[in-house]
Amino acid sequence: MSPTNGRQNYGLAQEKKNVEIGLCPALMIVGPPDSGKSVLSHALFQALLSDHPDIYLQRAHWDGEGNYVLELNSQTTDEEIEGFKLRNKGALTERFFPYHAQAILQLRRQKSLVIVDVGGMVQPEKLPILEACTHYLIISSKPEAVGAWHEFCRDRGNLIPVAVIHSSLAEIEEVHQVQPYLEITNGTWVRGRVQKIPEILLKQVKTIFTSNQ
Repeated sequence: MSPTNGRQNYGLAQEKKNVEIGLCPALMIVGPPDSGKSVLSHALFQALLSDHPDIYLQRAHWDGEGNYVLELNSQTTDEEIEGFKLRNKGALTERFFPYHAQAILQLRRQKSLVIVDVGGMVQPEKLPILEACTHYLIISSKPEAVGAWHEFCRDRGNLIPVAVIHSSLAEIEEVHQVQPYLEITNGTWVRGRVQKIPEILLKQVKTIFTSNQ
């Protein structure tokens, strides 16, 4: 059996196990800094919420960029935004990621999908988050950074890839592949400039939590 097939078999077994023990999927949004993770997470959450009110967006990082930042009006200056983030900024402690991992597991008992934004660095401290999640989506403005996230999430964490988004500052939607996971070039993932989530991406994400409903 090839490693790829082994991972696919693990994914099917893990999904069956989750259903049996009553846990919903948890989708990690990952990728390098300045790729649009927080913007994508919020836009995806908002796009799904009207039809699926029992989903949840968990911000498992300490940079202070919560949903409230993305919901500020268009007249808010960059300086004001940075001030908001600074006042709400935390710090990494040895309990930070284990705490969020436990929160994710609790949410998975109550929701139909948990979206998890974990920040922009591959860090061994995030392993508890990997253990609490089931799937991952990469958004990256740097093509060379994608491989490291696959290695971290899929190879180390046994998570199932849902999509890779090559983030662009241009308004573009180009599909590169749909199997074994969706891969697209898409933009723009900048606060105040997001048009809407591509329909093909919404459809892909919905497959991980609506197939068993």
